[in-house]
Amino acid sequence: MDLTGTGAALAQDANAELAKKLSNPVSSLISVPFQFNYDRGFGPNRGDRKTLDIQPVIPFSLNADWNIISRTIVPVIWQHDIAGPSGYQSGLGDITQSFFISPTQPTAGGIIWGAGPVFLLPTATDDLLGGGKFGMGLTAVVLKQEGAWTIGALANHIWSVAGRGDRSDISVTYLQPFIAYRTSDAWTFTLNTESTYDWKAERWSVPINVQVSKLMKFGEQPVSLTAGVRYWAAAPKNGPHGWGPRVGLTFLFPT
Repeated sequence: MDLTGTGAALAQDANAELAKKLSNPVSSLISVPFQFNYDRGFGPNRGDRKTLDIQPVIPFSLNADWNIISRTIVPVIWQHDIAGPSGYQSGLGDITQSFFISPTQPTAGGIIWGAGPVFLLPTATDDLLGGGKFGMGLTAVVLKQEGAWTIGALANHIWSVAGRGDRSDISVTYLQPFIAYRTSDAWTFTLNTESTYDWKAERWSVPINVQVSKLMKFGEQPVSLTAGVRYWAAAPKNGPHGWGPRVGLTFLFPT
């Protein structure tokens, strides 16, 4: 009996299920994304910034009904003339650490949600790579997965509560509405924004991202490859402008 077709179908189903979990920020899936963004148009010298975000996501089981999901964003930055003729800086930026408490099962209406604290850690290795403040606040995510679609939003707000007195206080809201469509062969097409509102400066930053991902295996290791573009629909006067590319590589470790 030829089981080749059956095995291929099972592998495709498994990849599609992993792609579905990857679209859920609070799924019970360990993942380690590496996301690279290029932005340009900063200030009068039209400076540029390259950012590699390392974003490990690790779920922990509290009991049969609840999980805690740790989401960390570690930015590694290379930038040039982002504040006029400010020269070149490279190194670590400020780390954002979130914890979501989330039910293990969706609600009766199929809603998946999580909420918890978020912390901003002043880990930047250069004054122009971070805010110099320790911050904390609240974060939440809500989404629904139905068929091939995932629709939802992630948000947080961070206030600075300590740090260097010569640096500006922080009060920033982050909003990430998203919609994703997943195919049966584990392609995922995503549209989102990663908007921030600075309450101190009273200014929006709104990048619109369009990306496509493909889940596959390198040997026994499942990975997701991502490519896309983003457009800055709104930004502060000296902020980034125009189009920029995004590429990513995510390692998945199913539990």
